[in-house]
Amino acid sequence: MTQGQPAAGSMESLYPFLYSGTTDLDAVLEQVRQSTVAKAAEITELRRVIGARDGARLAACAADAAARFAAGGRLLAFGNGGSATDAQQLAALFLNPGGAVSSSTGRPLPALGLASDISVVTALCNDIGVDVVFARQIAALGRRDDIAVGLSTSGNSDNLLRAFDEASRRGLLTVGLAGYEGGKMAELDSIDYLFVAPSSSVHRIQEAQTTVYHVLWELIQQALAEPGEVRR
Repeated sequence: MTQGQPAAGSMESLYPFLYSGTTDLDAVLEQVRQSTVAKAAEITELRRVIGARDGARLAACAADAAARFAAGGRLLAFGNGGSATDAQQLAALFLNPGGAVSSSTGRPLPALGLASDISVVTALCNDIGVDVVFARQIAALGRRDDIAVGLSTSGNSDNLLRAFDEASRRGLLTVGLAGYEGGKMAELDSIDYLFVAPSSSVHRIQEAQTTVYHVLWELIQQALAEPGEVRR
């Protein structure tokens, strides 16, 4: 660190205009504008890359998932931290598509967010360990026609890796969403479909993952609306 310069990652380095003693409002607004435009361009390009690379696999995954739903299956979504919130939002999207853009063609589908039941989560973490918090729930709740969807930015969460292995052993369709280069999730044989957002920014990864699961939801709804297209 250069003498007189704020430490990297400090509040002062992140928001220097708050500590300058004087603030050029126009300059600050221009910085915010440039940052917003750059971030929008970054996520747009990331979505384009994923769509070009994984479009066919997204369609195949949606067809397989639609067949599971048609057979009475449910979606089990899980993740840690911010990814737990995304998993809950994913489950809510399937359960109650009323707020979705394509809600006119959407229908509710059974889904569970495995981080939502705090009593179960804390009991497993306290009595056994956090590594089994999702695998044990899948062992208790999972059925062969179900779909297990795990979200991680790093792709390295041990409790997700165990959950995918458990879900695969029980015959569930397994879908993973990861960032960076996929992490350890990319090494698993127990994930049927893995969609990687190739970025080192947690924010851009999560934005891209949100796009991926909304696309999957729309494709699943389309498949279920055309029964002749749903096959096991």
